[in-house]
Amino acid sequence: MALATAAAANAQSGTNSPYSQYGLGVLSDQSQGFNRGMNGLAIGLRQSNQVNMLNPASYSCVDSLTMIFDVGLSGQVTNFKEGNRKINANNADFEYAVAAFRLMKKMGLSFGIVPFSNIGYNYSSTENVGTSATTSTETHSGSGGIHQVFVGVGWNFFKGLSLGVNGSYLWGAYDRTQTISSNDAYVNTVTKAYSTTVQSWKLDFGMQYSQAIGKKDVVTLGATYSLGHNLGADPVLTTTNTNSQTGVSTSFEQTALNALSIPHAFGAGLAWEHNKRFTVGADYSLQKWGELEYPELNQTTGNYVLKKGLLSDRHKITVGGEWTPNWQSRKFYNRVRYRIGASYNTPYFKVNGKDGPKEISVSAGFGIPITNNWNNGSYLNISGQWVKASAKDLITENTFRINIGLTFNERWFNKWKVN
Repeated sequence: MALATAAAANAQSGTNSPYSQYGLGVLSDQSQGFNRGMNGLAIGLRQSNQVNMLNPASYSCVDSLTMIFDVGLSGQVTNFKEGNRKINANNADFEYAVAAFRLMKKMGLSFGIVPFSNIGYNYSSTENVGTSATTSTETHSGSGGIHQVFVGVGWNFFKGLSLGVNGSYLWGAYDRTQTISSNDAYVNTVTKAYSTTVQSWKLDFGMQYSQAIGKKDVVTLGATYSLGHNLGADPVLTTTNTNSQTGVSTSFEQTALNALSIPHAFGAGLAWEHNKRFTVGADYSLQKWGELEYPELNQTTGNYVLKKGLLSDRHKITVGGEWTPNWQSRKFYNRVRYRIGASYNTPYFKVNGKDGPKEISVSAGFGIPITNNWNNGSYLNISGQWVKASAKDLITENTFRINIGLTFNERWFNKWKVN
């Protein structure tokens, strides 16, 4: 059996998935409210009233008169299924806070905080030892994750071509624990505690080239690259053996130096906008996790060492679109932005030497305009997303997630005229 059925939980870690015990945890898609309804479509999108941190080249099109703030949160219900057993888990999380404004002519600046990865799980399994009444219980739990704060600039290098870069600071920690206990008073309890802290940096580059086709259509080609490097973290494994009769414990600590890294990553996207009413696009991304080593306890030697082959390259394909009936209309329902999207991605980790679960997801949502006498660019973004993660002989996860984002588009830099 690859995994035991997860225990019911309510958490604010961003995930309840037992798969978050692998690698750096469950990776965030880092999308914002406006493109979550399009399932995270981003690389080719250029919108002057939204913050698209997934391609920093997009900052160059930020409206020169406004300051954009975007904050978001999510809530989700996940159903875990293994064989004939099913169980649900709920959690909620503050997702992101980002902002952008025009720094100077042809150049925009953005900054904010987003999650990089989340870890949160608690499950156990109990089995009989042979044909006896003795049982062995294996309990797994974990919490933590990595956060990312960034600042970036996008520059319209020349007509149609924009370049951008995000510089980020990564920080966080995780604690993962595995405990093996027994109902036999003569069998010791063994606990393995894995922990580390992360403090490092990250660089992401972006490019977009836009070309008008006729008077009503614009096609944008986008590309991104993230620099892979070692995080400088030193994961620690502490093994504790507790005598079940006396309660006396002995511990042994091992450290894997410079054992965590993030991969080189590449992305490409294409978006087509028609008459400022209809946008469709597609993204492809590749993260080269398969090239990296990751720490593992060698069951034969008992050493905590780096090993290659524990991670896999991650591929992701996303398609999506947005439709606004008439953005210039005075009628409210004509200015609502309707969105839809779908994705497929492969896992970046392996479970017992086999590829982890593949994911398919679909989403739909809308952007509700918020207007007053001096503000006509703010939106309440609401979307729903269904994600299925599955693989043969592993737990199947079905997650329904609600995302809520609020984009404030304030005219801070408008020049007021006094009569």
